[in-house]
Amino acid sequence: MNIAYWTIAGLLAIFYVYAGTLKAIRSRDQLRPMMAWVDHMPLPALRALGAVEILGAAGLILPPLTGIAPSLAPAAAIGFVLLQAGAITVHLMGGDRRITLNAGLTATAAVTTWLATRL
Repeated sequence: MNIAYWTIAGLLAIFYVYAGTLKAIRSRDQLRPMMAWVDHMPLPALRALGAVEILGAAGLILPPLTGIAPSLAPAAAIGFVLLQAGAITVHLMGGDRRITLNAGLTATAAVTTWLATRL
């Protein structure tokens, strides 16, 4: 179970550090080709979303790694499930039906939640 957790949580953390960093530092014009929904969100909210994704990724890795507050790992994974549920809602409300990545991330975060409770 440990190997499964570290593999899945590590990949999820890499994805969210990358996506969060893009949202935190890039302009709307740079993000628009990848994320059509950025025009529907205020820039400070977009930056905050990027920070939340980076902090969530740290929450998946650091608590189990250090042994300090290991219950934060499942909380971070649950946070990503909720984040992706919101992302799917935003996509569908904007008329964007491309939610395959979001559905995959939701499932991956749900599996990570289950594995984190088994550490």
